[in-house]
Amino acid sequence: MAAGSDADHVVDATDTDAVDDVADVDADAEPEPESALETARRQLHHAADRLDIDPNIVERLAHPKAVHEVTVPVERDDGSVEVFTGYRAQHDSVRGPYKGGLRYHPEVTRDECVGLGMWMTWKCAVMDLPFGGAKGGVAVNPKDLSEAETERLTRRFAGEIRDEIGPTIDIPAPDMGTDPQTMAWLMDAYSMQEGETVPGVVTGKPPVIGGSKGRAEAPGRSVAIIAREAIDYYGKPIDETSVAIQGYGSVGANAARLLDDWGANVVAVSDVNGAVYDVNGLDTHAIPAHEEEPEAVMDHAAPETLTNDELLELDVDVLIPAALGNVLTAENAGRVSADMVVEGANGPTTSAADRILADRDVPVIPDILANAGGVTVSYFEWLQDINRRSWSLERVRGELEDEMLEAWNAVRSEHESRGVTWRDAAYVVALSRVAEAHDARGLWP
Repeated sequence: MAAGSDADHVVDATDTDAVDDVADVDADAEPEPESALETARRQLHHAADRLDIDPNIVERLAHPKAVHEVTVPVERDDGSVEVFTGYRAQHDSVRGPYKGGLRYHPEVTRDECVGLGMWMTWKCAVMDLPFGGAKGGVAVNPKDLSEAETERLTRRFAGEIRDEIGPTIDIPAPDMGTDPQTMAWLMDAYSMQEGETVPGVVTGKPPVIGGSKGRAEAPGRSVAIIAREAIDYYGKPIDETSVAIQGYGSVGANAARLLDDWGANVVAVSDVNGAVYDVNGLDTHAIPAHEEEPEAVMDHAAPETLTNDELLELDVDVLIPAALGNVLTAENAGRVSADMVVEGANGPTTSAADRILADRDVPVIPDILANAGGVTVSYFEWLQDINRRSWSLERVRGELEDEMLEAWNAVRSEHESRGVTWRDAAYVVALSRVAEAHDARGLWP
């Protein structure tokens, strides 16, 4: 890796399949993905081509088990009633209950939920967790709702999908536009209908009602762990490594601070308004994360300010896109100067960009591995809820470290033995495990 240069909520959507014959592909002519579902199916078939898998199993995995669409009427604070549409897409449960986030966003659609549910299946499988994939949400702009309206929306949505979720059926978690308080309301609404407290119906709750310590920091922590391992893999001392991070929400800020603590030189971070940049390194602990003080990055004194687009093109050792999906595209991938990309957001790299970066020999460590700390600690939370026994923060962090290293080693083995990209290697690991489970269980009737 070259030396460093002088120069929020994470969207849970993944992207990109790489190809081997990238030199023959006119990436600029490739259309960007039309939908999460289209891209997820492309990735499925691309990974299946590298494995000896029954095509009938692949065909089954190209479709969700079920998609539930519900109407969610909500009384607004002014007494009027507005009707929203909610979804819960359940992709595959061959390895265990469905697992995946609930998002509140105006662009939530059926196909988006299906595609994201498929990616959750792969993410759980690459981490070897006993879960399948699901995703859901409500098509609403949460910024337009008061806290009381958000609570009423959540409780009504919980009632509408009550029969489709449960601690052994489908376990939602926070996603874009939702948070631990949302999960608390959902858990309470479900529990009131069941007549007993059921903390295991959701994860990502406040610890006082069964949430896990370390859950909020987990995706960012796993990004830092995987970045550290990748830096070491490519023979670069971490204290000589420069890092730029787009997005300073929970994922970006936690990753930045950990890498900073471990000796890396975090030279740039950003929020929606832009980036601050210091070639000598930023004091990441002095910059408020979005949850601590929204949109405060640009208030931090730094030698230079940049746009988010300029941050993506900095000449650094490691680039971590940890904000939105589809920020590395065919248009800017050729200008990415980082020696390595570690995906903190889900789906920050489009298919065309993935091919360009592969052609340029820029390693891209995929989201389904790097940011899987969230679902991994959700699994820990689920275990704690079932057993009614909480874990210490030290245990959560230690167990997460072990799980991330085990997954890293499995993906690294496929990367080396097959000579494929890191993304392909992660999908091979995931699909192998899901296909093996389908083969073992068979098809009934």
